[in-house]
Amino acid sequence: MPQPGDTLERVFRAEYGRIIATLIRLSGSFDLAEESLQEAIVSAARTWQRDGTPQNPGAWLTTVAHRKLLDAVRREKTKSDNQPELEYVAQRLRLDDLPDLEETVAYPDDRLRLIFTCCHPALSREAQVALTLRALGGLTTTEIARAFLLPESTLAQRLVRAKNKIRITQIPYQIPGHEVLAERLASVQAVIYLIFSEGYSATAGDNLIRRDLCAESIRLGRVLCELLPNEPENIGLLALMLLQDSRREARTNRQGELVTLEEQDRSLWDRKQIGEGLRLVERALAMRLVGNYQLQAAIAAVQAEASTAAQTDWPQIVALYRELMRINSSVVVALNHAAAVAMSEGIEQGLLLVEEVGESGKLNNYYLFHAARAELLRRLNRLSEADEAYQRALGLATNRVEQQYVRRRLREMALK
Repeated sequence: MPQPGDTLERVFRAEYGRIIATLIRLSGSFDLAEESLQEAIVSAARTWQRDGTPQNPGAWLTTVAHRKLLDAVRREKTKSDNQPELEYVAQRLRLDDLPDLEETVAYPDDRLRLIFTCCHPALSREAQVALTLRALGGLTTTEIARAFLLPESTLAQRLVRAKNKIRITQIPYQIPGHEVLAERLASVQAVIYLIFSEGYSATAGDNLIRRDLCAESIRLGRVLCELLPNEPENIGLLALMLLQDSRREARTNRQGELVTLEEQDRSLWDRKQIGEGLRLVERALAMRLVGNYQLQAAIAAVQAEASTAAQTDWPQIVALYRELMRINSSVVVALNHAAAVAMSEGIEQGLLLVEEVGESGKLNNYYLFHAARAELLRRLNRLSEADEAYQRALGLATNRVEQQYVRRRLREMALK
């Protein structure tokens, strides 16, 4: 039989985003919502141990947090009537509509409103990411700062500024209208994928992968699919993250060194994640509203279906990248297309395309551009040019694992 403490931890992890979203809707305040939920958790730890776990733990926490919020507002209002934020909160709260603790409460799911609030275009992308992880993921300021290698004080200031901007500019806590929904949804998807990308290939630090960020972004992707189940790009995004994350255990060896996709031990790939990802890709593409994340997921699916690197259907991947370039003309997509051409149509043809992409100068400070060019030059045995390109990549790489990989390539070429 699960202990009350175990149940509380499980409920906290599973229900945090849902509960905090309800409290923010009721109060209009991120800070007061968080404080009241923390007080409710302290109360639950004491009460559940004494009386047992309630029938509906999530509703119990929401109700108690709601009451804690009301108590705090009433106490403070007796001290001073000149507190604009408390007046604002008091106006929003339903003072007389409180259910009994033992009643099963069907609270509405307010997470969709909260996601769009956290990702409002008036906030910087850095603030959107931090606020999404804090409000919907329940990560502490310390955890978010550690994940993005920021001083805790810097991250805390970023969160304070974001919350103040929402309050002062009265950013609406609502789902945007149909006329701007697609644009705003794209921002939400971008924030979730940015969190995943940082977890999948950490910008800096000693580890290539940050599993907590990968797990949290996949969880947020599931929430988005649950809340907007008929949006194919939501499904494509979740599929893409699952298929990429399925390779996690094979991306580094026992020594912590980077292993390229071509060299990975595919028996270490997570077949359960791959199976779910493939089903999601099929479901999304069947909706016939193909988008950016669906095409990236389809490319990852082709790679996942190959039992060996040699069996990869590179012509299919090239075709998918061509379609992706049609709707997303970024230089990074063009670089990935060039790398796929190298595997499908020959190294020289791929190198030609890589160098064409580089002519714009937009990738001059992009580590992976120089690393990809160096690898193709190495395979063509143009070692002096490859050495120069790898040296440029080394100067741009900020992750220790990637730096070690480039140094290994340089040592291998020096022995030839």
